[in-house]
Amino acid sequence: MQMNLPNSLTLARIAMIPIFGLVFFLPVGWSGFAAASVFALAAVTDWLDGWLARRLQQTSAFGAFLDPVADKLMVAVALVALVAVNPSPLFALPAAVIIGREIAVSALREWMAELGKRATVAVSVIGKFKTGAQMVAIIMLLYGQPVAGLPTAILGLLLLYIAAALTLWSMIVYLRAAWLVLEAEPRERGSSASET
Repeated sequence: MQMNLPNSLTLARIAMIPIFGLVFFLPVGWSGFAAASVFALAAVTDWLDGWLARRLQQTSAFGAFLDPVADKLMVAVALVALVAVNPSPLFALPAAVIIGREIAVSALREWMAELGKRATVAVSVIGKFKTGAQMVAIIMLLYGQPVAGLPTAILGLLLLYIAAALTLWSMIVYLRAAWLVLEAEPRERGSSASET
């Protein structure tokens, strides 16, 4: 395991998860602000560790594994916490879509990696927009208080639905790319067998 600054930031992001859970459920008026701040800090470290890894040329297999795990854990915990305090289909639906997609795509990437085709399901532009939308949406929902007269809770929920739609779209893109690989695999095996 290679420990460097980017990997240390990723581990710090994982360490923030129980802190986030603690402050979110504190019975105090400022818990929403504190939880939103912790989540925002985690989102910043998510961007920063990737940028530093490329800038300092400190990319590693451990970092490539740990970074998406840290992201998915924080997002899943935040969405489950939001559904826990807002137990309605309105919150549960986009949360289930986003968490379900993350599990499915993670399994798909692992499967493609075993076939030596991991680049086929690499992060797409749609995936990056999805990530940005869901991060902003979750921060707004965690804070929940109006800002300059803007209803952040309503805007956050709307943005969460946009993130869920982008989530489904990006999953379809990944599945189509993987399907093309799986369709081509029998043909490749057949051609290899005929050559021998």
